[in-house]
Amino acid sequence: MGKTYQSITINAPIDEVWAKVKNFHDMSWAPNVVSKLDPVGSKLGSDVGAKRILNDAFHETLVDLDDESRSFKYSIDDGPSPVSSSDVSNYVGHVKLSPISMENSTFFEWSSKWDNNHEPAVEFCQGIYQALLGDLKKTFS
Repeated sequence: MGKTYQSITINAPIDEVWAKVKNFHDMSWAPNVVSKLDPVGSKLGSDVGAKRILNDAFHETLVDLDDESRSFKYSIDDGPSPVSSSDVSNYVGHVKLSPISMENSTFFEWSSKWDNNHEPAVEFCQGIYQALLGDLKKTFS
């Protein structure tokens, strides 16, 4: 099984961070990574089953959204190599936020896993998620 894990502390209250990232159809907080996001279909960005295409390349589906635990899961249904459907299968990304109450800040975790251990996908995903988290942190600086 392939997998990745990244985390960061965001210097903002959890409710503010969650409000910024929970809409599956809005990644305006990541301008250095996501240049284009096209919603697919009629579902809202908060509806399980919502689909999007990122940067004309990554086809993704929201598979779970939980406001109470401030987390969501999504699948990458297809994309460029090394995360194409021929390279990896059953790809699931998981975003989870937790409060750091003493600092009124947010611990942000981004992990992913897929069935086959495709090492290029690990390196690729880690780089993208680190860049996404960097953009998110700048949003709250």
